[in-house]
Amino acid sequence: MKLLITGGAGFVGARLARTLLARGSLAGKKIEQVVLADQFAPPADLVADARVAARTGALLSQCAALAEEGFDGVFHLASAVSGECELDFELGLRSNLDTTRALLDGFRLTGKAPRFVFSSSVAVFGPDPAVPLPPIVTDTTLPAPQTSYGTQKLICEHLVADYTRKGYIDGRSARLMTVTVRPGRPNAAASSFFSGIIREPLAGEEAICPVSPEVSHPVSSPGRTVDALIAIYEASREAFNGRTAMNLPALNVKVGEMLEALEQVAGKAVRSRVRFERDERIAGIVANWPTGASAARAAALGLQPDSSFADIIRQYIADCEQGPNAAQALKGLAR
Repeated sequence: MKLLITGGAGFVGARLARTLLARGSLAGKKIEQVVLADQFAPPADLVADARVAARTGALLSQCAALAEEGFDGVFHLASAVSGECELDFELGLRSNLDTTRALLDGFRLTGKAPRFVFSSSVAVFGPDPAVPLPPIVTDTTLPAPQTSYGTQKLICEHLVADYTRKGYIDGRSARLMTVTVRPGRPNAAASSFFSGIIREPLAGEEAICPVSPEVSHPVSSPGRTVDALIAIYEASREAFNGRTAMNLPALNVKVGEMLEALEQVAGKAVRSRVRFERDERIAGIVANWPTGASAARAAALGLQPDSSFADIIRQYIADCEQGPNAAQALKGLAR
């Protein structure tokens, strides 16, 4: 089996690659090669694996060549993130919409139809006068995105569904919840603070929360997210139950509850490093996102959300302890 992961050098893509390589097989087939396509080189541990090949550069310029290679399976994770899509409209169109269509067209034109998992987003949902946003969005809630990022993801969901209908791919779109806690430095995503208010205090740094403690949002740990992507790939066409996108499991949590969990796990000193300073741009974007989500179709595949936000924090700490930068990442955590 030969697999392609776009965005393979990123946080979720690299974690997915490591998980697949450790398993050694997918959908009952031995994994012989994993191609990681991204603008940046993959982490050193992945490059060192003889089964890994890197394709580095702008994905849009690589799509035709990648399709010619032929893949049994594709995880299409690469995208520009929400905040930068709002600031740079052309970037969002190019990175999210144009690249996805070019990749799909590559498989259509070569006739090499892979199983294709597309990472969509909970950002496809939003309020609209004609379609009020419910407190909990379901698999069947009508999407009405209020950001360019969400709009681009929704368009791609429909492209994946139609290319599947035509037999060009076997596509499945998964709506990811906000993944937290992400390691590293903050990125341009409007949701970046959901990780920053945990990651930075644990590293001994101050964090600024740009929204109210009452803001509620659906989140998922990195581990549960990767497990869900793999389960969706391995599901039969019948078990996936349609061509429309599926919500991934979510833990619906308020910002204040996240900080309570941080204090529970790491103590008051760590929690005290977070201060609230409203950012109208970020707060405005987040105000148009769902406050909670459910995932009945994912539950039918045996997928469940994280049990608590405290457990998500513990997973992040455990991941850091196993990594090379543990001392820095957990510098603020009293031992």
